[in-house]
Amino acid sequence: MATLSQRVHLWLSGNPEDAVLRLIFRLLIVTTIAALGYDLAGTQAGRDSDTSQETAPFSLPSLPAVLSPWLPDGDRLTPLPQPGGELSRPMTFELGSGGRLQASGTIAPGSAEAFGKELARYGEYIKTVVLNSPGGSVSDALAMGRLIRDRKLATEVEAGKTCASSCPLVLFGGTERRVGAKAAVGVHQVFAVKSTEVAAPRDQMSDAQRISARCLRYLRDMGIDLEVWTRAMETPKDRLFVFKPDELTKYGIVTVAAAPAKS
Repeated sequence: MATLSQRVHLWLSGNPEDAVLRLIFRLLIVTTIAALGYDLAGTQAGRDSDTSQETAPFSLPSLPAVLSPWLPDGDRLTPLPQPGGELSRPMTFELGSGGRLQASGTIAPGSAEAFGKELARYGEYIKTVVLNSPGGSVSDALAMGRLIRDRKLATEVEAGKTCASSCPLVLFGGTERRVGAKAAVGVHQVFAVKSTEVAAPRDQMSDAQRISARCLRYLRDMGIDLEVWTRAMETPKDRLFVFKPDELTKYGIVTVAAAPAKS
């Protein structure tokens, strides 16, 4: 009986050189795919282990950052800015001249209730809500926007200021909406602060879909082009899609042209 080495020698002598090379090439491909699969499995297991303790119950699945260049206008996505100073603190309200209520800071749980108290306190004197916020609680932002619309107030983002994440939901509530020169109005996927309670994936998706439905209905009621929500859902939660000046008008975000910037 021929040994293994003898069989290999006979096979090699009976096959053309190109067939041998093709076999070697195929073996290399199979080996590479197997190695990649093993690495990916190990990486996913590590991620599952890291996130098992904390789950964001209202998170929408976000695309990996590596895919951003393939998203529509992917080059428009900017890293989500980390607020500092007053913007990192819960939202505060300060009454200015001309019936302008300044709302600055993060929209925290309870901000809508505090906002309602300010409206009740000053009554009809308030005409415009001026926003400078990195966003925060989606539920509170929706409630604030509804209050603004019910009272037929205007909203504004002053020149050079920021209204990001859930803040535009408040902006949309204005019967008149202004955005100053070089102000940043940006959106991304809605999500909630991480919780120590682990929710089932099905519950997470159900909650996310309910929030998405609430936001869509809200945009429709406020007269905002639903393309705004498409932009938000395309943008990973660690990025921001900032609208250009012409898009602010195109999508109905701005209803009153901003005053020209002072030279």
